[in-house]
Amino acid sequence: MELKYLNTFKTILETGSFQKAAERLNYAQSTITLQVQLLEQELSVKLFEKIGRKMELSQAGKELLPYIDAVLAAVEQMENYGKGEHKMTGTLSIAIPETLLSYQMPQVLKTFRKMAPSIKLSLQTPNCYEIREKIINGVVDLGVHYDIGGYGSSLIVEKLGYYDLVLVGSTELDMKEQDFITKGQRKDICLLTMDKNSLYHKVFNDYLRTSDISLNGEMELVSTEAIKRSVIGNIGVSYLPRFTVAYELEQGIIQELSTSIQNRKIGAVCSYHKNKWISPAMDLFVRLLREQKPTK
Repeated sequence: MELKYLNTFKTILETGSFQKAAERLNYAQSTITLQVQLLEQELSVKLFEKIGRKMELSQAGKELLPYIDAVLAAVEQMENYGKGEHKMTGTLSIAIPETLLSYQMPQVLKTFRKMAPSIKLSLQTPNCYEIREKIINGVVDLGVHYDIGGYGSSLIVEKLGYYDLVLVGSTELDMKEQDFITKGQRKDICLLTMDKNSLYHKVFNDYLRTSDISLNGEMELVSTEAIKRSVIGNIGVSYLPRFTVAYELEQGIIQELSTSIQNRKIGAVCSYHKNKWISPAMDLFVRLLREQKPTK
């Protein structure tokens, strides 16, 4: 069995398509297709199924994935045998939401790069629900994300800490628009978000629904920084982890708005597949996560 076929299989999962895998590996797409066909012949199974226009991992592919991961990990382990952490090589693929990556991970990433400079870090920023699926399907090695539950028995999940959530608005916001406690309101302001599927966005939307408070639409922006700029400009309000707006609140650039939300904290975890081989690089990254004290 050719190792390059296994690597091609993993690259398809990581990139999401045969075409993108071909681009990353510098192969013709026909070569990718042929390698998958040869691997399927050797394993006597179909690894992918065509659903609509997309190629999805088959059930057999999902069941074989941990074994393929183990083979590739074993090869990497042999290549790193006898090397110290400063000589670790290979790739570590991690999925982290944008807020955690931008505001909580810089020191971890800095220390990791110093201790393992030869490791290629592949960082993705999907939402937490997508991260959970990527871990289950073996698309990434490690997930660092907010605690959404529903992990089943296939994932190892370790709690990292808790963060406060806060509703923020412009200092120029009208007094009547600052009230998010009185029920049955219709407000002429919009809700700013980066991802409608984020856990804290869903928490706030549930609160608005149960409180019978409606806003004048939503605006989806590209980053937390864009949201903060829009809040400062009195374009709308946003519900975010406090650490993302701590500086602006301290400087009086924006203001905290009161709500009756009971649980204003959100947990963070790291997760990985239970059959995943813990490489030295992955072990180092998880240790650095444990050592970091969360910024509330």
